[in-house]
Amino acid sequence: MQRLRANGFTVGAAITLLMFGVPGLSWAKIVRTRVHAGLHTTLHSSARSKTQSAAITGEEVVPGVMPDDISSGAVSGELPDDGKPYQLRMTNLHTGESLDVIYRIGDTYIPEALEKLNYFLRDHNTQDVVHYEPKEFDVLHALMSRLGQASGVINVVCGYRTPETNAALRHGSPKTGVAEHSQHMEGHAIDLRVPGVSTEQLRNTALSLHAGGVGYYPISQFVHVDVGPVREWAFGATPHRPGRRTHGGRATGM
Repeated sequence: MQRLRANGFTVGAAITLLMFGVPGLSWAKIVRTRVHAGLHTTLHSSARSKTQSAAITGEEVVPGVMPDDISSGAVSGELPDDGKPYQLRMTNLHTGESLDVIYRIGDTYIPEALEKLNYFLRDHNTQDVVHYEPKEFDVLHALMSRLGQASGVINVVCGYRTPETNAALRHGSPKTGVAEHSQHMEGHAIDLRVPGVSTEQLRNTALSLHAGGVGYYPISQFVHVDVGPVREWAFGATPHRPGRRTHGGRATGM
């Protein structure tokens, strides 16, 4: 595995290269992802977001099975001929790559499609690939369905991160919002945007799934979704309500 070193670079230059590659400054101006801006962090569970997410209904997250796990009389490894197709359309904001793939038919995952997704979500700094938890893709599929964007495109802000990349991002600023034991390192998390959908709406819809962690990044304008324990947090500026003091914390799930 390629090791990331900051020797010979200033901290700012090293982090810019890690996040965006050589042409990263122009890319950063376009997508405005400011994960390392030292933003105020707040762990919270607002009544408003819970009320809004509770009113959202639709497709549930029901994990599928791998072909080799089928034991209902079908031949091992045989894919079904019919069934509901589960499709994902995504664009990676770091690599510029796009992917349009059916990763599951009915209850059965398609191994070749999962491999394409794993590569698509690779650590773009090191090119390392991890085997993503397939349930994460089911979360994305259900999320897009509940948004009424079943054929819409997901903009991927961050997929897999190696421990080296994660450590470099964590130490790039006193307040990065990057967790020491990030779900990204396990292939359990994706940071995303959906064109035409507000960050708040995306957050609320993700919360309605009750399928894992949901992180809200209103200034950087993306939402983190993972298949870890059910929890929520926010990273970034939050409005102060009259007569109420907001206490800062450190984001734990990104």
